[in-house]
Amino acid sequence: MLNLFKQNKPKDIKALRSEIIDFIKVQLKKAESGEGGNIKGLQLYITCDPQDKFLYEGALYIEDQNKFKEEVQKVADDFAIALPENWLLQIVSDEPTPPEAIQSSDVGIALFISTKQKPSVHKEAVAYIKVLNGEAEETVYTIHSSNKKINIGREKKVQLADGYLRQNQIAFPDISNNKSNKSISRQHAHIEWNDESAAFFLFADEGGIPPSNKVKVKPEQGQEIKLITTEIGHQLKEGDQVMLGESALLEFSYSDKNV
Repeated sequence: MLNLFKQNKPKDIKALRSEIIDFIKVQLKKAESGEGGNIKGLQLYITCDPQDKFLYEGALYIEDQNKFKEEVQKVADDFAIALPENWLLQIVSDEPTPPEAIQSSDVGIALFISTKQKPSVHKEAVAYIKVLNGEAEETVYTIHSSNKKINIGREKKVQLADGYLRQNQIAFPDISNNKSNKSISRQHAHIEWNDESAAFFLFADEGGIPPSNKVKVKPEQGQEIKLITTEIGHQLKEGDQVMLGESALLEFSYSDKNV
């Protein structure tokens, strides 16, 4: 989205980062006076001109967002702005800016402050799962935030050890000549929409953690991530590749142009 406000061109990444943090500080101070400890997290939307996007991604440490979160936390501490211990940060660069977000008039950034009263930006999200390797019932799956939970595994309907039935919305048939299907568990993984983060998260299920099969994620840029517990999920981002078992491979995208 192009920013509709006239802004000065950023001189360098460091100066731009300082301007963004100043903008966040002002908005946090306003929210603190009215919301206090109800602040749960921040959603930052990059709204700059496309040619400046690389500067903003550098300023926001897009490859390691925890670094920028640490910068914001330091400012909050310096100005006695109370943020909860487990507050969340999400940086969004390729999605429309919601009307609830506050647009800066100085930099190409919009900010939504999540609170207990306003837990997240209300929107219907759509994403696409493309099967790159392995034989699934479909080559591309469309998932919606309203689906809440999308199970992934071998066979569409399976009976688990406890006797209950599980339905896999992304299903790899057991009867297949594709060797990749053999290392996929019947309850391998699932995808959930998280309202607070406004994002899809991938979780390993019982059959997708050691010592059984595996769930691994390779971002477009960055190190491979292994899911080793069913409790902690991975926030899916554009271009993430998800490996199930030995070689079955999925790709996540928010755009149908990439599938």
